[in-house]
Amino acid sequence: MEDCNEEDVIETPALPLEIIVYILRFSSHFGQEGSLTSLPQLHNAGYIFIIKYFISCIASQLCLLDSCRWKGISVNAVGEVNPVLLLSLSLFVQNNVTFCFPASASSLELIRGLGRKSHCSLIISQLDGFSMSRSLLLEVGLCLGPKLESLALPGSSVTEASLLALLPRLTSLRRLDLRALDSLFMSGAFLSREEHRQQVRSALSGLEELDLSDLRYLSDLTFNRLTGCTPRLRRLSLAGCHIAFEFDPYRGCPVGDVKDSSALLSLRNLRKLLTEQKSTLVALDLSRTSITPESLRTIAQVQDLVLEELCLHGCKELTDYSMEVLVKHQPSIQRLDVSACTELTSRSVEAVARGLKSMTHLSLSRNWRITEKGLADLLSLSSLRRLDLSECLHVSGTEMVKGLTGSCAARAQLEALSLKGCPYIRDLAVFSLTQLLGETLRELDLTSCVNMTDLSVHAIATYLQKLVVLRLGWCKEVTDRGLLGIVESTKCEPDQETGDKGPMFTRTFGNMGFFKPPRLSFEERPKLLTQNDLQQFKQQAGASLLALSRLQELDLSACPKLTDSSITQVVHYSDLRRLSLSMLPGISDASLASVAWHCRSLTSLALSHCPGISDRGVAQAAPYLLRLQHLYLSCCNNITDRSLFLLLQHCKRLQTLDVSRCKNISVTTVELLQSQLPFLENVHYRFIGGADPTLTL
Repeated sequence: MEDCNEEDVIETPALPLEIIVYILRFSSHFGQEGSLTSLPQLHNAGYIFIIKYFISCIASQLCLLDSCRWKGISVNAVGEVNPVLLLSLSLFVQNNVTFCFPASASSLELIRGLGRKSHCSLIISQLDGFSMSRSLLLEVGLCLGPKLESLALPGSSVTEASLLALLPRLTSLRRLDLRALDSLFMSGAFLSREEHRQQVRSALSGLEELDLSDLRYLSDLTFNRLTGCTPRLRRLSLAGCHIAFEFDPYRGCPVGDVKDSSALLSLRNLRKLLTEQKSTLVALDLSRTSITPESLRTIAQVQDLVLEELCLHGCKELTDYSMEVLVKHQPSIQRLDVSACTELTSRSVEAVARGLKSMTHLSLSRNWRITEKGLADLLSLSSLRRLDLSECLHVSGTEMVKGLTGSCAARAQLEALSLKGCPYIRDLAVFSLTQLLGETLRELDLTSCVNMTDLSVHAIATYLQKLVVLRLGWCKEVTDRGLLGIVESTKCEPDQETGDKGPMFTRTFGNMGFFKPPRLSFEERPKLLTQNDLQQFKQQAGASLLALSRLQELDLSACPKLTDSSITQVVHYSDLRRLSLSMLPGISDASLASVAWHCRSLTSLALSHCPGISDRGVAQAAPYLLRLQHLYLSCCNNITDRSLFLLLQHCKRLQTLDVSRCKNISVTTVELLQSQLPFLENVHYRFIGGADPTLTL
């Protein structure tokens, strides 16, 4: 104890999931008595206190969301445990728990057990119109009616009768997600009876968030019926809906004689809703709609409407004029997504920087006309926390650095930055940005920044040691030396092939002479590391990727110069959740075994197109990947059925498996795996067993 410093006392160590599972094995005793004192041999009060302390550590371990919600704990974390036990555990951990599960007969027990909680949230997928789904929804209403705060039904096709029987019971519901639930709105009869509307209105009077995205059959008639039951909305999503922005179905109708259209959703009707709920509505999502500049102006000018969040992703008709009008009439916007609005230019960036002084989140990705102009002013917004400039092809980072060179009070305190697919980002920009953002940046995406080299990796490892997410996929100039932090001396040596003799010629077409083309960077083989290099790495302090001890996501896919030399020495992160090493021809089973040993928290691992990975590596790794949920092994031809049996034995929480184009895997074994792993929902196995893809239509 003499060696313990203050930090050791404050920060408790992470509790391994295996210990938690061991504790949970006493589920039969726990479920019967409903208290921790029923655990065998733990009647002593001191032991009970210890168990409660252990449980308090679970929240940081099991599938925590960014909003500190426990998502899918009964399925993803300890699916073999009595679901009633999980509910009791959540009483000791936290209250904001989201349970995510597919509709099945076994889910009924979980629903009944949830009745013991004061409040909870549900995401139920794969509901249909059959008796089992109807029984499940009925059980939700009976057991959780006044306790349910959030309900989402993704990938479902429930009937009107089932939902109408459920909604009146959900008196505490705050969020309702009906996205792509076309079965409800196809007939146009949903909530057509006044008595049903009164019942639903009484229950949903406190609803704050309504998601109606991707509804093909939403019309003014059904929209008004539903939103008439939710008078206090704060967030509304109509992303992907067919809204008539340019056509007014009511034009020419006498005043007072207008009936709601049963065929389409109109701008006039949307404006009417915004006017009625202007006092509460702060967030609107109109992504992937055909909204026009005039339509956006109509919405922005709704009197007394004060939007804080607006999402316009993929609205390709919007122009710079649209943005200027928007920021003029809605200056309180804090989160703005105008990604893939391909008509926008730097003029929009300047308008945002000038008019939205409270901006915290901004996405400008895939806006190819945006240049450096205006970025300096944008990075001078002290409130800005997240910036997405991915696939803005003309951004080089120069103006961003200028905007960040001011005082701390007059510059952005970025926590997340995406420069994915920006080909003009080079080492100098990365070096400057890492120095300026070292204290605040937590997420950095430099995927496909093809001109970035090992110097950028050194800068990241030196200055961004608080990073949680790092993506370097397709950075083809990154080598083992970059990850290991070994600085290579740059000597100006004459080219061996040219020397002092000038360019070399070849004789190819008769007597004509041609210059020999220069060697391209991706044609160069990675330089092999020597034992002296590895010894230098072990003796140095910092500068290697090992310094990023907080990483939870790392993407090194398609960096062809990386080999076992760096992966086995650097990828040692106890908190790492997601790792991608796809398309690395230089790694072998040694890398897989090392990753599994040092990164036991992995839930997602990508190894596609890695020819050096074989059954031997899977055999060494599988016993340590007990938390793995998503595994990608496509085009790994040295993987056979033996690997699948190993996964069946050790990785019982698998949800996604990709073994496409693995010629030594049989369909029979894949089907066996599907039947034995209860949570395996997504299996990709096209062209396995040596099937010829050219013979498939």
